[in-house]
Amino acid sequence: MEHIRNLVRETLSEAWYTLYRYTYEYLRSDGQWDKQQREAYDRGNGAAALLYDPVRQRVVLTRQFRLPTYINGNQDGFLTEVCAGLLDGDAPEACMKREILEETGYAVTSVVKVAEVYTSPGAVTEKLYLYQAQYSPEMKRESGGGVAEESEDIQILEWSYTQVFDALKKGLIRDAKTLILLQHAIVFGPLKGCVPNENG
Repeated sequence: MEHIRNLVRETLSEAWYTLYRYTYEYLRSDGQWDKQQREAYDRGNGAAALLYDPVRQRVVLTRQFRLPTYINGNQDGFLTEVCAGLLDGDAPEACMKREILEETGYAVTSVVKVAEVYTSPGAVTEKLYLYQAQYSPEMKRESGGGVAEESEDIQILEWSYTQVFDALKKGLIRDAKTLILLQHAIVFGPLKGCVPNENG
């Protein structure tokens, strides 16, 4: 039996992306139908990638101003993140290679998918495709920093694995997709076995 019926959608705003209100009936676990109303913000799906250099034991991260964090307790509004962007109609892998080039200037040859996650399932429809991508200094093609026409002003950070572990230990990484990708890399991926001891 279907657990959702009489689903009705209203558009509340299309100022930036689209905010919808949904009214529906939900079949509860006790067998009763419960009429509910929820709002969902649709900004499309996206992709994010951790760039790593296994030879030099480095990762590339970005730093940029994020207004929602600024108005919710992040003192300067800046976050350290992995490279990411909206699909904008592209396939996830093509989007990821494009975003890596635009944001970091590296033309990576391949990306490896590690997960699909919902960013904030209580209110936002967005699904993120998460990747790892190996890079090297020879792959640098452009300056990076984002697309000026989109008001992007992105700082490029190249951290050693030790700097990554230190930042994680101190709680300096507060972006969810970045935490997921870094921790996945430490447990399953390219950073596995590279965790420094207390002296290193």
